[in-house]
Amino acid sequence: MLVEQKLPVLVAGGGIGGLAAALALVRQGYQIKVLEQAPELGEIGAGIQLGPNAFHAFDALGIGKQAHARAVYTDYMVMHDALNEYQIGSIPTGEAFRQRFGNPYAVIHRADVHLSLLEGAQASGRIECLTDTRAVRIEQGEHGVTVHDHQGQSHQGIALIGADGVKSVVRDQYVGDPARVTGHVVYRAVVEKKDFPAELQWNAASIWVGPNCHLVHYPLRGGEQYNVVVTFHSREQEEWGVKDGSKEEVQSYFQGICPKARQLIDLPKSWRRWATADRDPIGQWTYGRVTLLGDAAHPTTQYMAQGACMAMEDAVTLGEALRVTGQDWTRALDMYQKARIGRTARIVLSSREMGRLYHAKGVERLVRNDLWRGRPPERFYDAMEWLYGWNVDNCLQAAGYGDRS
Repeated sequence: MLVEQKLPVLVAGGGIGGLAAALALVRQGYQIKVLEQAPELGEIGAGIQLGPNAFHAFDALGIGKQAHARAVYTDYMVMHDALNEYQIGSIPTGEAFRQRFGNPYAVIHRADVHLSLLEGAQASGRIECLTDTRAVRIEQGEHGVTVHDHQGQSHQGIALIGADGVKSVVRDQYVGDPARVTGHVVYRAVVEKKDFPAELQWNAASIWVGPNCHLVHYPLRGGEQYNVVVTFHSREQEEWGVKDGSKEEVQSYFQGICPKARQLIDLPKSWRRWATADRDPIGQWTYGRVTLLGDAAHPTTQYMAQGACMAMEDAVTLGEALRVTGQDWTRALDMYQKARIGRTARIVLSSREMGRLYHAKGVERLVRNDLWRGRPPERFYDAMEWLYGWNVDNCLQAAGYGDRS
């Protein structure tokens, strides 16, 4: 046991989930070694949306101040029909929303989330980050785990948190399930405020939904930039991955869209192209002293805007499970997965359904446009309670553990 205590906890992956896990574990007294395959720590992508649950996680990880300072706080969420500009629904996210859920709704650059976590990790003085280190094989013994990397080095730890993303090596070794390529392609770009149409400079998380496609925009970095995301059903046989995109391809998919929404696709000077995938939810994440976290555990499509939020929730829940079990790793990892599997599976499956809702056509489009007609904010908030009502005090309830004392 003395040997065990001297070893760090290993975390595969230095993205949002990995750094959040590292911070949560540091708060439980552990030394951490993060193994990141990229040559440097950072995040690709553009903007993401943060619900109150994400801010509860930031607060629990001790970096609420940094994250709050970098976010842009929206006044509302709004959905329009991309064919005729009809406003399908609008949800205020002002003071009443904050009072209901205890934290705001905001938008932020993905890199700013990562930076806030990285600053917390560096300030702790207890997290070692190794870059250009890709896990290729994991071995377990009675009291620990050994990770072998692609350079032939070995790393020993008392446990391994597999936070190595959507193409997780850890998941591949222990689960080996196939990805589900959706055929949906996402283009993302960031546009400077001076180049963004004044008539669309809303302080809102805004979505335009159309047949087999949708467009999203919202402000970033104090409103000096705007995030633009477009999604469409590809005509091609897609393979899961990221590459540079072309304006010509994007434009070819949006011929029937109303002029106000269509101007969004003419703005970016460059695009990054994601061919998306998820995986079917699984009922086991923990294998001995190895467990999965974030996209490695529950990769999802983007339609619920909860990927990063769920990874941070995972991290906080893992830390709490260790705390309440007195650092008993066997019991804690079991409690962690019991607390998280149902909730994250609901996100994965709800996201698939939300994608269908966004991309409805024909009569289904008419049904969608009528769904929320006349609904007051309080009814929207009631429907969101299961999602945004999560916090550190109730994070273990699904595992049979009551509110934190």
